[in-house]
Amino acid sequence: MSWLMIFRIAGLALMRNKMRSFLTMLGIIIGVSTVITMLALGTGTQNSIQSSIANLGTNTITISAWSIQQGGARSGAYGNSRLTIEDAEAIKSSIPGLTKVSPVTQTSAQVIFQEQNWNTTVMGCSPDYRDIANWELTRGRFISDEDVRGRLKVCILGATVAEELFPNVNPVGQSVRINKTPVRVIGVLLAKGESGFGMSQDDTILVPYTTAMYRLFSLRNIRNIQCSAKDKDSVDTCVEEITSLMRVRHRLHDGDEDDFRVRTQAELASMMDESTKTFTLFLGGIASVSLLVGGIGIMNIMLVSVTERIREIGIRMALGARGSDILRQFLIESLMLSLVGGLLGVAFSFGLTSLGTRFMAMEMQISPSSIIMAFVFSATVGVFFGLYPAVQASKLDPIQALRHE
Repeated sequence: MSWLMIFRIAGLALMRNKMRSFLTMLGIIIGVSTVITMLALGTGTQNSIQSSIANLGTNTITISAWSIQQGGARSGAYGNSRLTIEDAEAIKSSIPGLTKVSPVTQTSAQVIFQEQNWNTTVMGCSPDYRDIANWELTRGRFISDEDVRGRLKVCILGATVAEELFPNVNPVGQSVRINKTPVRVIGVLLAKGESGFGMSQDDTILVPYTTAMYRLFSLRNIRNIQCSAKDKDSVDTCVEEITSLMRVRHRLHDGDEDDFRVRTQAELASMMDESTKTFTLFLGGIASVSLLVGGIGIMNIMLVSVTERIREIGIRMALGARGSDILRQFLIESLMLSLVGGLLGVAFSFGLTSLGTRFMAMEMQISPSSIIMAFVFSATVGVFFGLYPAVQASKLDPIQALRHE
């Protein structure tokens, strides 16, 4: 028999039982669409995190307080509070490869305006922080050197805070209370959305770091120091110089562990990239189980089909069909079920990713490689699980098959 004839007979056999064929394909449809959608979710998450990190600048360096050891016991991350304004000033004056340096404090507080109130993060920073964090304003102005020197009670609202406290009012010029202290609003930040780590970048208030430390929260130390290098090539040199300077300033001897941590955006991006790749593979692996379930469904239905068509197989063998012809027919039927199911699954996955993008506020991206992988996998499942029923059909004895009732 020609291959064309075998495909035609296989197609007619599947069309005779349309509902059963569709239900058989359903497992493949669900499996393929799930695999592609899960991989699209992982890719979308990875791109979102990379975009958020890129918004902070590839030349950004962060110096954070880290653990210390006292009496044999080690504190956890951020377990000491030895970072000071003087550290930030020393770094700014001593490291020529840096263009911007800002001390940063961070505290949660209840912010009140008339009848409205909102709990948010209050960050203390310097004018350099605007360029380091790549912040833009929709209203007003940013923190100035005069605000820092005078410890002025001024603030800039993030987009979320402005919307919650001032739904129908221009916030600039208004006064809010932070930790019971009146603070004048001088600007509103442009909305940035989520950071890629599931945290809103807009739910924040910026104030001069001197105001945060001495007039709002009575802080003695800062949380971290944000820096920006001249270019990507000078980042590593700046990190080495910052590390040496900080060890001298904190009087650390040879063999002593650093009580601070210096990190770059490139290091953070690499770490997050590895994490999201693992997350994506994990999602794809879980989703692939549904394809195996679909393949088992194909094998069950094909075994039932062989049992129902024993007499037909006997007649065809009596008319000259060989066992290899019967094998190819049932194998092609199984392959057609998986391929058509794979195509429908790919189409269905585009609908799922579109809905996911709309409701998750994150762009889920389908890559061509995920489509090819899912499609090839579905075809492999069809051949693998269809092989056993096909072999069983090809081994039937023609005489016994003709006598079958």
